[in-house]
Amino acid sequence: IEICCNRWNLPLPLYERLIPLLHARSLRRATLLKTNQISGGATALAAARLHKKPLIARCGYMWSDFQRRRHGPSAYPTRRSLATEWQVFGASEAVVVTTETMAASLLERQPWLASRVYVLPNYVDTELFCPSGGEAPRPRHLCFVGRLDQHQKNLGALLEAVRELDVTLDVVGDGDLRPELASEAATNPRLRLLGRVPHQELPALLRRAALFVMPYRYEGHPKALIEAMACGTPVLAANVEGIREIIREGENGALCSPDAASLRSGILRVLADPNLLRRIGRGGRAHALRHYSMDAILERELGLYRSVMGRGRYDP
Repeated sequence: IEICCNRWNLPLPLYERLIPLLHARSLRRATLLKTNQISGGATALAAARLHKKPLIARCGYMWSDFQRRRHGPSAYPTRRSLATEWQVFGASEAVVVTTETMAASLLERQPWLASRVYVLPNYVDTELFCPSGGEAPRPRHLCFVGRLDQHQKNLGALLEAVRELDVTLDVVGDGDLRPELASEAATNPRLRLLGRVPHQELPALLRRAALFVMPYRYEGHPKALIEAMACGTPVLAANVEGIREIIREGENGALCSPDAASLRSGILRVLADPNLLRRIGRGGRAHALRHYSMDAILERELGLYRSVMGRGRYDP
């Protein structure tokens, strides 16, 4: 593994434009190029064209959809993201999305890409994210994992929901809301701000929670949710696009609306039913193993790489 980074400390906009040249040696040695999200797709496309490499455009969420929800349909960030997607998807050998909903949305805009669109969900390490088999979860202990952002992650609604409840809430993550949350946590010992947590330490935090709560207003394919399910932690999540495709009510999780009142009602409903907690905890683990284990997804991804390279359009 070779990591190519901005060792020159260039301003980010300049570095993004110069990546195809600054890392030319490594890029020339590559067999194919692949994006992780489309927000950097224009740079990847420029590198693929300059060095004559096949490109796989992968996105865990649809960038234009997130920009539309945040800024509005006619705002410049939305129009820019749509233009980037149109260009990058159209020039790629394959386009990888994480859900069937994303695939349908993309093909509605660019139907001629039908033979190049593949659905490969996010995967999790189900050996690292697994039930403990030892220490029991702490009663009435909740866990949230995500960026501390009000618009998408909707953390304010969760805080309002639990403010009068006899529960403890662990908040894992960082972001713009941290100063505001720190002020509240200073007078509320039941709110614990844990900041960014190393990946290896996250399973232990998830396992000690009686309930993992995801109040997001919208999502692509939330890996944090799948990681909690893989740990056997019962999950309560907002019934919104990107989440409802994963959760089956009462089988592998519970759903509610993303407003504070519905979150409060959902938390009380699930915590009050030990049988439901056990059922959705076990169902979540089984669902994660069946659909999102690393081995299963990586084998499909390797098959995609072989398919792209087998087309013979590029000289590796």
